[in-house]
Amino acid sequence: MKILLVDDDPRLRELVSLALERAGFQVVTASDGQIAVTHAAREAPDLIVLDIGLPEMDGFEVCRRIRARSEVPILFLTARDDEIDRVLGLEMGADDYVTKPFSPRELVARVRAILKRSAGPRRNAVLSHGRITLDPGAHICRLDEATVPLTATEFTLLATLIERPGQVLSRAQLIQAVWGALSQVSDRTLDSHLRNLRGKLAQAGCSGVIETVHGVGIRIQGAAT
Repeated sequence: MKILLVDDDPRLRELVSLALERAGFQVVTASDGQIAVTHAAREAPDLIVLDIGLPEMDGFEVCRRIRARSEVPILFLTARDDEIDRVLGLEMGADDYVTKPFSPRELVARVRAILKRSAGPRRNAVLSHGRITLDPGAHICRLDEATVPLTATEFTLLATLIERPGQVLSRAQLIQAVWGALSQVSDRTLDSHLRNLRGKLAQAGCSGVIETVHGVGIRIQGAAT
């Protein structure tokens, strides 16, 4: 699988590239935002590792431009443990983030986890719930006949809820189902992805299907809507 690594620090690019290649990935690198946007279109990577603090065109703008035409998974790198940066990145469509400094082993593990999610639910059977249809094999979400573009994380999150119609899942259960039992994903990260997912469904004409049961958890409406 091909990874696009975007960072202006040549030493970090070399270190991370080596770790990813040792893990069996093909790596394409970019040192600035414009090159990253070009490579994202030309190279068709399976995942992008994207530094927020790029010169001239920062990672947020790069993400915005890529998201205008692609739902490729994006893992943000940030040099600051800044909650605003993390939340903004997730709301713009990033699938996860890693704060510098980080270990190459941690980054490879995060990359593998995102790619596992991007493969969709383990089974390839089409899932349906009311007007919503999910095709995991093709990674396509449809509302009636319209396609709803979802990131890998949003797709897996929606599939997890559809597989349990009407059942209230705690945030801890959702995090474990989507990110894995050993993940350290926060409730805020989950809420950012839920907010994005709800917004996309509402924009397509299906608002309110994902409900919050205060003090308990999240569910998708049991009855078809």
